[in-house]
This record gives sequence, structure tokens and C-alpha cells, in this order.
Amino acid sequence: MSADRLYLKQIEVGPMQNYAYLIGDREKREAVIVDAAWDVDGLIEIAERDDMRVTAGLVTHFHPDHLGGSMMGMQITGAAELIGRLPVKIHMHKTEVPYAARIAGLSPSDMLGTEGGDDLRVGDVSIKFLHTPGHTPGSQCFLVDGKLVSGDTLFIGSCGRVDLPGSSPEDLWRSLTSTLKTLPPETVLYPGHNYSDRKTSTIGDETRTNPYMRFARMEDFLTMMGY
Repeated sequence: MSADRLYLKQIEVGPMQNYAYLIGDREKREAVIVDAAWDVDGLIEIAERDDMRVTAGLVTHFHPDHLGGSMMGMQITGAAELIGRLPVKIHMHKTEVPYAARIAGLSPSDMLGTEGGDDLRVGDVSIKFLHTPGHTPGSQCFLVDGKLVSGDTLFIGSCGRVDLPGSSPEDLWRSLTSTLKTLPPETVLYPGHNYSDRKTSTIGDETRTNPYMRFARMEDFLTMMGY
């Protein structure tokens, strides 16, 4: 795919340095919003300003700073507000649909449960869903044209927490080493938070420099994580 055709915008939102993403097809003028939270109106306005029609919402995992809902005394706008503005469905891993209903006030009819290996076409752009449990049971990443939107599974120089309800350090190690580490090294990494001095990395760079990607044995990874 030509670089001119793929529409990809990384947008920092909210006080927790979240990244939301717009991904789509410039020629067909269609796009999805990944992790529409904190500033849903602003994200929609960016898409509209670029003459892009939002056709779906994608969610990397159910935590309110990515999905919307109540968190640490804050009421965060998110997926519920997105579907209130636009006639779209929310795509999230099937294991997290019940959490989303409870946390973000979504109904089953608002959501489409996904599985690892699923593809979503946005215009003529294909987005592949990768199930990467660990940070949460249904964490998922999105792979499009050699670019990986990783949510809270993999950060630049770090990885997601595993001390929260539903987390699993064993699952996260497998997701990092058996799924993400096997991607081509030139795959560009787009993380879920701005926790670094740069906005993107590559799988090759993370494999070489990220300590959480370098453990061949689960036991060593667990020790690094404090288990």
C-alpha cells in the first residue's frame, strides 16, 4: 500500500498521556478511532477536518482511560459518547465485552466481540487483530501495513502493568515473546501512552533494548516483574 493512502494519526489525549489513533483509507475517506477516550468530540473533529468518515471504534482493552467510564474519581468520556455521536460499533476482544458493559455503560448491541486473527477492512485498508493477553485478559493490538498499535501491551522501553485485576504476567510474557517479538523487526510500534522521549519505535529496537522483550525464560521475566 502506498504511504499516501494509509491514514494514520497519533493523538495524545487526557492527563494520563494516552494515545488515541485514527486509522483509515485516504482514498475511500473512511477511518476508525482506536481507544476513543478523554476527548471524543476532539477526535471526531480531527477526522471530519480531514474529510474522513468514522466507521468504527476499536478498543485495545477495557480500562477506562482507553474505553471511557469511571476511574479514580474521574468520569472519562469514551466509547459510549462515540456511539452517541455516530452510528458505529465498538470492536473489542470478546472476553472483555462483559467488562465494557459494566464499566462504560455499553449494551451488547453496541459491541462486536473480536478474536485474534480477525481482520477489519476500512475502505481498502486491512487491520489485523492480535490477541495479546497479560495486561488484561482481552488486550489486543492492531496491525496495519507494517505498523502496530499496541495499547498497553508494549510500550517504548517497557510494557503494561500486571498487578491489576485480570492481569497475568505469564500471559504477558507469552504475548511479548511469542506474538509481538515474531513480527518483522521493521514493524513500527505505536504505543498506548506517551511514556518515552519519542512517539514511536520498532519491534527490532524493542527486541534489542527493551528489557521486558529480552527474556527467553518466563522465570526471568517473572523475576523482573517482581514475582
